[in-house]
Amino acid sequence: MRENVLDSKAPALPRDMKTFFIIWLGQLVSQLGSGLTSFALGVWIFDKTGQATPFALTVLFGSLPQVFLLPVAGTLADRWNRRRVMILADTGNALVTLAIAILLVWGDLQVWQIYLMAAMGSVFSAFQEPAYSASVTMLVPKKDLGRANGMLQTSQAVTTITTPLIAGILFVAIGLQGIIIIDFVTYFFAIGALIFVHIPQPILKTEDSHQKPSVLGDAAFGWNFLRRRPGLFGLLWYYAMVNFLLNWSGVLLAPMILSRHPASTLGTIQMVFGIGMLAGSVVMSTWGGPKRRIPAVFSFIMLGMVGVIMTGITANPVFIGAGLFLLMFSVPVASGNSQAVFQTKIAPDIQGRVFAIRGMIARSIMPIAFLSAGPLADHVFEPLLREGGLLFNSFIGDLLGTGPGRGIGLMLVLSGLIVIIVSMIFYANPRIRNVEKELPDEIPG
Repeated sequence: MRENVLDSKAPALPRDMKTFFIIWLGQLVSQLGSGLTSFALGVWIFDKTGQATPFALTVLFGSLPQVFLLPVAGTLADRWNRRRVMILADTGNALVTLAIAILLVWGDLQVWQIYLMAAMGSVFSAFQEPAYSASVTMLVPKKDLGRANGMLQTSQAVTTITTPLIAGILFVAIGLQGIIIIDFVTYFFAIGALIFVHIPQPILKTEDSHQKPSVLGDAAFGWNFLRRRPGLFGLLWYYAMVNFLLNWSGVLLAPMILSRHPASTLGTIQMVFGIGMLAGSVVMSTWGGPKRRIPAVFSFIMLGMVGVIMTGITANPVFIGAGLFLLMFSVPVASGNSQAVFQTKIAPDIQGRVFAIRGMIARSIMPIAFLSAGPLADHVFEPLLREGGLLFNSFIGDLLGTGPGRGIGLMLVLSGLIVIIVSMIFYANPRIRNVEKELPDEIPG
């Protein structure tokens, strides 16, 4: 698996996005298949248990292994052939999907086995993600990095919009087993696209090429690299904070909506949610972002927080949908510009290690958000705005409304306000605000 990455000549600069587009298209087909399975398994779990807790546990098992394995995956993404790492990761996920199908055929599929499969899938995804992210810089001209990142967001948006509709129809027509077989077949598109393309491998620095891979050493390298660059390091913790607050309140959107509206309303709002993400992704993939990206990142994050406040401030489903559309329109633009900053300021041969540390830090607090949100909503915020609660007859009660779901609305409003305030504080830091000027670009073009 390990190959010699030293060469007398540096890899040729990418002239267009053709190779990236082929890989992106294969991954998009695979993501659509995985989205179908995710939706169908959710229906199957609810039919089996009738409880919400298994959903949260599935998310937890599907995320924790990835958090812990990212430093290992980042090391391999820099030292091994990234195309082969992606092929092996996609193959592993395909085998996990096939295992679920076999258990269904035998009639032995249990909920605990879904947890196990989610954890195994998370392991393979941990290796696929940094290899894919670090490959973008080698496949896309510098001027098109923003467009490429917008396309990555577009694939997520398309999956969000289409898979619930298609999976709902297929679940009735061919059942869970048929959907999983479709998912298994879609992996051949992702693997096939990777087999027939070439991803240039960056040349490791001489000292790196002679060192044996060390997970702890490479993890420390990624951490120290960011620590020595206060602008990037500050952005890292800013994004972690935004990520935490969005997940802390956002995970409760469905209970907030269903507390007052039927499931059909939730489905409509989810579709608007996906359309907003698609619109923002299309804008980013066609525009590519401004020359100065940091102001755009902060501006669109704060614009998205206005959407979060709109979502929580009233129980009106039209207002909720408009707020979520604004939020999800802003996220791909902010994320695409942010990713382009890191891609241009970090040398290609170390992006796997640095991106892995960045992803690990950003996601390490997500389980805290998931685990704390429910108890806080049930035992603190919801009682505040119910009859007899501390805020029932207050200005906040008059503004947000009272009764079921309004405590979660208060959590959303607080999340949005806190992010806006903290965004202003972080942007006032000159090292963060001027990081594009202070740090030289590490990729030519």
